[in-house]
Amino acid sequence: MALSASVVIDTREVLRCVHCQLTQFRTASNLCRRCHQSLDIPVEAPAPVPEAVVIEDTAPDVAGAIRLLRQRTGISQRELALRMQVPRTYVSKIENDKACPTIGSLHRLAQAMETSVAHLLRCCTGDGGAAWSADNQPGQELPEDSFVRAMEDYLPSLDATQRELVLGEMRKRSQKASAAAAR
Repeated sequence: MALSASVVIDTREVLRCVHCQLTQFRTASNLCRRCHQSLDIPVEAPAPVPEAVVIEDTAPDVAGAIRLLRQRTGISQRELALRMQVPRTYVSKIENDKACPTIGSLHRLAQAMETSVAHLLRCCTGDGGAAWSADNQPGQELPEDSFVRAMEDYLPSLDATQRELVLGEMRKRSQKASAAAAR
């Protein structure tokens, strides 16, 4: 006893009306069975792609400045980490721009490198540490910026919100300095 099965494949197109959302087979008239609107989707021209806007990165290069200053002072990451009382991997992450140091960390870093936060920030804002020389003494950098000078003594006693405000002000000053140097 042989059974034969015949499979009938329905080749009609199934689609959804864009107006009433009814799912149906395409009709001979190309009109929806419910709302009698055209089933053909109007082809719209693609929207023009806007030109890319290039935004300059005016953020200071903290990572590069810290690495450069550490190398110029001749201390290793391990020694710097011991002086800062942090893991060596944290110093590595800061130098490789994988972690952003807090203001408290910047203060400890400056103390560990026997310099000031003002000097660190000055090196971060565009000259890449060119201002660093052997005759620079801690506390003599950036004397013209009274704000950074005044805040340096208060950094350890600030809470997180106050530190964010100070950091925001320092970013503004950095951007102004970069804009002035570009002119």
